[in-house]
Amino acid sequence: MPVSLGLGLPQMKQYDIGRDVATVARAAEEAGYESLWVFERILFPEPATQGLYGIPGLPWPEWYRSVADPLVTLTLAAAATDRARLGTSVLVAPLHVPFQLARSLASLDVASGGRVIAGLGTGWSLDEYAAASVAPFEKRGAVLDELLDVCAAVWGPDPVSYEGELTTIAPSNVGPKPVRPIPVYLPANSPRATRRLVDRADGWMPVAMGPAQLAEQWRQVQDLAAQRGRERPIEVCARVNAEYSAKPFQGEGRQPFQGSVAQIVEDLVAHAGTGVSEFMLELQGTTRDAAELVDVAAEVYEAARAAGV
Repeated sequence: MPVSLGLGLPQMKQYDIGRDVATVARAAEEAGYESLWVFERILFPEPATQGLYGIPGLPWPEWYRSVADPLVTLTLAAAATDRARLGTSVLVAPLHVPFQLARSLASLDVASGGRVIAGLGTGWSLDEYAAASVAPFEKRGAVLDELLDVCAAVWGPDPVSYEGELTTIAPSNVGPKPVRPIPVYLPANSPRATRRLVDRADGWMPVAMGPAQLAEQWRQVQDLAAQRGRERPIEVCARVNAEYSAKPFQGEGRQPFQGSVAQIVEDLVAHAGTGVSEFMLELQGTTRDAAELVDVAAEVYEAARAAGV
C-alpha cells in the first residue's frame, strides 16, 4: 500500500495568507495530497536568547520572521477543501490556554466535517515562553499533560468538569463537540515523552532526518508500546523539512530532502521503507510564492507515486 502524503500550508512572510492558503489547499487536494498541515512560531527574537531548537549558535531561519497563526490558517484551508485531513505539526501547548484551545479545535473539527488532527508539543523557544506561555518553561510537560486532560474532558460528554493546576471547569455543557474523537499526535523526543505518546496519544510525529534513524526511532516506540501493553496501533506522520532547489544539489554533504524534486523523492522512497505510513512535506520555506509551491508540490506528488511511494 502506498504511504499517505500531506503538505504544509503557506504561512510564511512571502505568502499572501488571505489568498494563498485557499489556493494551495485546493490545489494540494486536487493533486492527491491526503492531509494539510500547519506549524506554530509566534515571534522572531533579535537577538535570540537561544539558538534554533535550543542548539547554541544555530541561527533562526529568515522565513520564521513572520508566520501566520496556525488555527486561522487551518480554518481558511477547511473552507476551501472537502476531503483532506487538517493537522497541526505542532501546536506548542504551553502557549495556549487549555480550555480555549480544546474548544477551538472542537469547533474547527465541526466546521471541517471531522477532519482535524491535533499535533501537540512542548516547544523549545525561551523567548516564546517569555512572551506568551501559561506557565514557566520548566513546567512545559505538566502543561501538555493538563491540556490532554482538558481536551478529553471538553470533547467528551456533558456535563464537563475538571480541576487542574491551570484549569477549573465547573460542571457545564461545553459545545460544540467534535464530529469524532479528534486524533492526538505527540512527539517522542525523550523517554518521558515517549511514555506519554504510548500511554495517551493516537499518533506519533517524528522528524524524518534519515531512514536508519527513523526506523530505529519507530522500533523503539513500538517496543515500548508492547512493553506497556498498548493494544491499539500507533498512527505515524513523519515531518519532512525539505529544502527545495530548482537545480540538483551537487557534491558531498547533502542533507536528507535537500535539493531538486528528484532528490527529494529519492529520499522519500528511502524513508518510506521504514514502515512509516504517512509523510508531511514542508516545502514552503524555499519556494518563492504560492504558484511555485503548488507546482513543486504537484511535481513531488506525481514523482513519488510514480516511484511507488
